[in-house]
Amino acid sequence: MDRFLAMKVFARVVEAGSFSKAADALRLPPASVSRMLQALEAHLGARLINRMTRSISITEDGEAYYEHERCVRVLGEVDDMEASLSHSKLSPRAT
Repeated sequence: MDRFLAMKVFARVVEAGSFSKAADALRLPPASVSRMLQALEAHLGARLINRMTRSISITEDGEAYYEHERCVRVLGEVDDMEASLSHSKLSPRAT
């Protein structure tokens, strides 16, 4: 399991409020989103999302993982790091 991708999938599911909307945003099949979230839950040994027929809700563990464990911050830091790397490739450097 790509833990980073699974974290990203989890964050998008929480933010979108549904597996299908998260899948659309990530350009992944909904079944892949579901499998990745299940793999993350298995890895962590905790249920992060309660799945109901037409809705989802975040569990206490899911809330802790999303907020307190700084899932969003970690993802944001990686995005910032990649953006700065891309920017540095465009900027000429003295040698």
